[in-house]
Amino acid sequence: MNLSNKESTWFANQVVDWYHLHGRKTLPWQLNKTPYKVWISEVMLQQTQVVTVIPYFKKFMQSFPDIIALANADEDQVLHHWTGLGYYARARNLHKTAKIVRDNYQGEFPTTLEEVMDLPGIGRSTAGAILSLSLGQHHPILDGNVKRVLARFFMVEGWYGVKKVENHLWSLSSQLTPKESVTEFNQAMMDLGASLCSRSKFDCEPCPLNSKCLAFKEGKVKEFPHSKPKKAVPKKSCHQLILACDNKVLMEKRPSSGIWGGLFGFFEFSEQAELESFLAQHGLSTNTLALEAFTHVFSHFELTINPHVLTLQSIPDLINERQLVWYPLDESVEVGLAAPTKKLVKQLSAIDYNIITQ
Repeated sequence: MNLSNKESTWFANQVVDWYHLHGRKTLPWQLNKTPYKVWISEVMLQQTQVVTVIPYFKKFMQSFPDIIALANADEDQVLHHWTGLGYYARARNLHKTAKIVRDNYQGEFPTTLEEVMDLPGIGRSTAGAILSLSLGQHHPILDGNVKRVLARFFMVEGWYGVKKVENHLWSLSSQLTPKESVTEFNQAMMDLGASLCSRSKFDCEPCPLNSKCLAFKEGKVKEFPHSKPKKAVPKKSCHQLILACDNKVLMEKRPSSGIWGGLFGFFEFSEQAELESFLAQHGLSTNTLALEAFTHVFSHFELTINPHVLTLQSIPDLINERQLVWYPLDESVEVGLAAPTKKLVKQLSAIDYNIITQ
């Protein structure tokens, strides 16, 4: 779809005028803007709402005020600051990128789209957002919020996970993004998608685009954008072993790839028999306390976790190929924990371990 200059100009002017009246201008990463701050915020905001991100961003900036501080930090410390945000590959990629910028760019964030897109975990839209929002460079963006606004305004058919549909949306975004006021336009498009044009709680009456929005005119806002075709969500289960001693619990560092990569967690087994075999091999009692099972929902499957606690009188010698840590239940050690692990730690701190002894 080729838009006329008149159409593009009208759209951009409506959006930018709305931004000056209603757009967000005082978020922590918008004050004293730098590419580093915008980059961190854009990565945190992937799959995560602004209200959730703000406290994480503030704490992150206190500990890692610039890209050199982040590059020089230990990975466990970085992952600790990410605990609870989910999608932990984002944190590992932040750390990798910081090291690349430190070593290859003298600690200065690169300023061309191609260089930024070459960095780990940064795609075209995130790169465009970093450079347009922090430096005013002219780049279109296409995050989830922008996709929603465009899909509704133009009634774009098809799920935008399909390449043909995504390419169509990129073409629209490129044609609409103005040369002037690109910072305000891109921020406004994200703000519109997160507020008036949100997925389910949309409010079309005050929207600056409603007079020409096709989905609004047709009464089909709820139908756009089209959803991903549904598949049955796979269900998996595991058993986790929690060895407890003196208000500490034993954890191992998970491999850097896969779910919860690089985070610390409890020993995990596919079957309870494997867990009991592990205990027997180490001369430990198999008389564990079973905690209530719970389900953790990932984007692509559900995992039911069956926790088993064994309280020990003294810390045993365990041979393990992965890094181990006796994690204090007061959470005073800074390592990255997955959300279910953190949930169990809080639950464990309230349990009387004397119920079961070795």
